[in-house]
Amino acid sequence: MSAKIFRRHFIFQRMAAAMGMLIPWAGVKKTQAEEHLSNPSPALNETLQTIQRLRTIHGNFNEREISDSQLQRILQSTVRATNSSNMQTYSIIVVKDRRKMQELCGYQGSCLLLYCVDYNRLNASAKSLGYSYCPDNIVNFITGGINTALAVQTAAIAARSLGIDYLITNGIHRGDMEMIWNILELPKEQCFPLIAVVLGYPSEEPAYRMGRLEGAGVIHYEKYRPASKEQLAEITAQYDDPTKHLGLNEVWKEKGYKHYLDWLFKDWARNAKPTKQETPMLKLLKRSGFVELQTS
Repeated sequence: MSAKIFRRHFIFQRMAAAMGMLIPWAGVKKTQAEEHLSNPSPALNETLQTIQRLRTIHGNFNEREISDSQLQRILQSTVRATNSSNMQTYSIIVVKDRRKMQELCGYQGSCLLLYCVDYNRLNASAKSLGYSYCPDNIVNFITGGINTALAVQTAAIAARSLGIDYLITNGIHRGDMEMIWNILELPKEQCFPLIAVVLGYPSEEPAYRMGRLEGAGVIHYEKYRPASKEQLAEITAQYDDPTKHLGLNEVWKEKGYKHYLDWLFKDWARNAKPTKQETPMLKLLKRSGFVELQTS
């Protein structure tokens, strides 16, 4: 077996193991609303049924707390996510103070997990053994970001398998990002907060799960294929279909728009214009040391 094939086989085994460890906890009893909404096929195994039941609770969490044992199961699962060279280039800050959660991301629940791209642990390990380790470039940031995102999604799957809901949010990037470093005393270099996950139980059951596009324009076979005019029209129609629940706004027609995507691009994304100056996020990335040829 070639080294390349062996490595792919190894990575597949790691991913399978990470997913498989969720199965023993996937049999949590579903509410009647969940059963009606998800209606997973009997042909799906428990892990796939859990994935089909994934949903986002937009900050509407009640006061019920998740148990410490449940939190530990989620943490044990999230660190099992596949990652580059098994270096786990991330850190997870566990926050249980609800007021602090509100400050950090604008939401609060039973618990918040802040995932950071972080090379400080590796750097310290290298120095302790007399080596120099310098992950000071954008390649390392992207690699760390991928590792971090995989850990986040694994946490979401683990939480849902336990009957716990979640909100994955980039709210930590809105407003004064420096505040995140100050509140949590994050290292100034080689550490960057990427994603927050709020865990808890919803105040009320959502009426539906958000839909997803799953055809042309999203999935490409053998090579990238730009969407045709007909396929783009079909995508627009899917967003317009109220039964698919693909949009963020259900009253776009009342606002005078012909299509949901008209509202999305004209209203929701109205400030999405070419960037003409350095953003605060780029400045912090430079300070963190993840942009080549920069000094802190």
